[in-house]
Amino acid sequence: MPDTPQEQFWLNRTVLGVGLTSLFSDWSHETATAVLPAFLAAIGAGPVWLGAIEGIADGLSSFAKLAAGHFTDRLKHRKPLAVFGYAFTAFATASFAFATHAYHVLFGRVAAWLGRGVRSPAKKALLAADVPPNAYGRAFGFERLMDTLGAIAGPLTALGLLEATGHSYRKVFLWTLLPGLVAVAIFWLLVRERSIAARPQRTFLLGLTALPLPFRRLLVGVGVFGAGDFSHTMLILYATRTLAPAHGMARAASLAVGLYTLHNVFYAGSAYLSGWLSDHIPSRKAVLAAGYALAGITAILLCTGTHSLWLLALIFVLAGLYVGTEEALEDSLSAELVPKEQHGMAFGTLAAVNAVGDFLSSLLVGFLWSAFNVQTAFTVSALLFIIGAILVLRLR
Repeated sequence: MPDTPQEQFWLNRTVLGVGLTSLFSDWSHETATAVLPAFLAAIGAGPVWLGAIEGIADGLSSFAKLAAGHFTDRLKHRKPLAVFGYAFTAFATASFAFATHAYHVLFGRVAAWLGRGVRSPAKKALLAADVPPNAYGRAFGFERLMDTLGAIAGPLTALGLLEATGHSYRKVFLWTLLPGLVAVAIFWLLVRERSIAARPQRTFLLGLTALPLPFRRLLVGVGVFGAGDFSHTMLILYATRTLAPAHGMARAASLAVGLYTLHNVFYAGSAYLSGWLSDHIPSRKAVLAAGYALAGITAILLCTGTHSLWLLALIFVLAGLYVGTEEALEDSLSAELVPKEQHGMAFGTLAAVNAVGDFLSSLLVGFLWSAFNVQTAFTVSALLFIIGAILVLRLR
């Protein structure tokens, strides 16, 4: 008899397979993302097109995650759906190489992000099904760690490929097919599918209402926190503006990119470490609430409008720490609160709530920053972060 998930060591072939898949898949699409703005400029499309492409793709991806979460809970086998999603994303990303107009890129990006939306709930459900509940933090933290390593490798690879190909954006896009298909092969070969209890066939609305009450309360906390959780590209803008008077605009922009790289390093490390910590203390929700509170401290420091490079470095480090904690712990706490047969719906709903929060927060913070000042914008974020932490702590 094979070991049950409760008996086996948490770092098994499924956890390793999901982690490596995330690394190679993120490596692929982050390589494309790094050169996408310059490519759009080269074909005559400006910032409006870039904003439209990213906004439409993210919005449709969130709906795809919600629908796929419901659908994957009705499937006897979730793995083929996840493999299809990874393959679809790989080919759609590589299709940028054949784009001659901005709307071609829009179609490709939407297709790629729909693939991400389709695969995400199935991937997370397969991961949760093959590890013991007391290792959810480490398993999901490891997946986030590997994903972030891919996000670091992607831009570095793009820079190297541009130099090697004489700045041929199309060759860079075609190259992304290699790590994208490696991700597909790894997932197919390594990830196991564990049998779970029979799942009742519910409508979409019944599936939502059947989710446990503690999980729905968690979603409220996640939603409130997410309404203040601005895009971290705003940190780059913030650092560039505050450093420009002392260093000049060009130097300030380079320093801001360096600070963002530092942010990603701490993001990668905190995803696994916070997951490990949550597996070794009695209350997983306390670690998530601490991450939310750390976000509040980060926002308070941003209210200072500092011109100090060292304080900016601290802000970027804290931001990396809290986002790694947030992503790993929201997934692992959700897996803990919801029965395995409802994991697909739970992860899809969580992703949709986060997507709505990302959309609202960037609009809110951007508007307050422009209409009032930076202090007003990040004070509101800090308040939402603290309220989110309190709501999570009150979970039973």
